[in-house]
Amino acid sequence: MKFLDQVDLKVSSGDGGKGIVAWRKEKFVPKGGPSGGDGGDGGSVYVEADENLYTLMDLSHNTHVFAGDGEPGGRRKQTGASGEDEVIRVPPGTVVKDKLTGQMVGEVVESGQRIVVAEGGEGGRGNAFFKSSTNQTPRHAEPGEAGEERELTFELKLMADVGLVGFPNAGKSTLVSAVSAAEPEVADYPFTTITPQLGMVYVSEFETFVMADIPGIIEDAHEGKGLGLQFLRHIERTSVLLFVIPITSSDLGGEYEQLLHELEAHEADLLDQPRVIALSKIDILAPDERELLPDVVADAFPDEVPILPISAVADVGIDQLKYTLFDMVSATKSTEPVDA
Repeated sequence: MKFLDQVDLKVSSGDGGKGIVAWRKEKFVPKGGPSGGDGGDGGSVYVEADENLYTLMDLSHNTHVFAGDGEPGGRRKQTGASGEDEVIRVPPGTVVKDKLTGQMVGEVVESGQRIVVAEGGEGGRGNAFFKSSTNQTPRHAEPGEAGEERELTFELKLMADVGLVGFPNAGKSTLVSAVSAAEPEVADYPFTTITPQLGMVYVSEFETFVMADIPGIIEDAHEGKGLGLQFLRHIERTSVLLFVIPITSSDLGGEYEQLLHELEAHEADLLDQPRVIALSKIDILAPDERELLPDVVADAFPDEVPILPISAVADVGIDQLKYTLFDMVSATKSTEPVDA
C-alpha cells in the first residue's frame, strides 16, 4: 500500500429542507388551520478515526464529499426526513485544517473518535409553527438553511512512542529492522527510507513500544531540502527522540547539533522531548578503539543525554537500548495529564 500522509479535500454538508405552507382539510372542520411541516435538517460531514487505516490513500480517490440534503416538510405537520450524514474515515493521528486559513479544525487521535467538519443546515419551519393567537392563518414558511462548503487539508501524524532522527545512512532502517518486525529498505545509498516506517518493539511479552523511522534529514531540511521536511511532522507526537549517529561521522558532536537545529527550525517544542543518542555501527571498531569510546563520548556530547553505543548488524547494545527507551517512554506516559 502506498503511504500518503497529506490530502486536500472539499466537503459540503447538506442544505436544510424547506418548510411548507399547507392547510388542514378535513370533513366537518371548516377552519382547519395551518398544517405545514418543518423541513428536515441537512446531513453533516464527520471525520472519524479508524484503527484499521494507516494512510490517507482512500481520500485521494475523491475530491469532493457531499452529505445529503434535508427533505421538505409535509402536510399534517410532518417533518421532512433529515439528510444522510457523510463519515470520512482516517487513520488515528489525523489533523484536519482549513486549507484557506491554515487554522486547525480538529484532530482524531483514538479509534472511534469523531469530529464534525461541516454542519448540516437546519430545516426551515412550516407555517404551522407560526400560528399564534394573533395570527391564526400564517401564510409563510421558511426555506432551509444552506449547508457549509469547506476546503480542508488532512495531515497524518503517525502515532509512535519513539521517533528516530538522523542523517541518511546513519543506520536507522537497519536498527528498526533489528528491533522489530518492520522491513524497511536497507542499502548503501542515501534516502533508502522514502516513506515513514513503524515498528512494534517487544521488550518482553507484555512490554512494547512503537518506533517510527522517517526519511533521513539533511542540512536545511526545514527549508524543504531533501525528504526530511515532508515527514518531520511524524515525530511531533512521539514521546522520546532517538538520535542515531554513526561512529564513522567525522564530527559526532557537530552532527548532533545540526540535527537539533533542524528540529528546532521545524518545531521548537521538539527540543523539550526526552532524547537518547545511539552511536551506531560500532561493529567496525577494533577492540582497542572501543576502549576509547567513553573519552570520545565525553568530548562530543552533553552529559545529560544517555549515550548508547550499538551495532544493529552485530546485535551489540540492542537490548540495553530497548530497555532504556522503554523506561523513558513509560516515565513519559506516567507523567501525562489524565482527562477529568
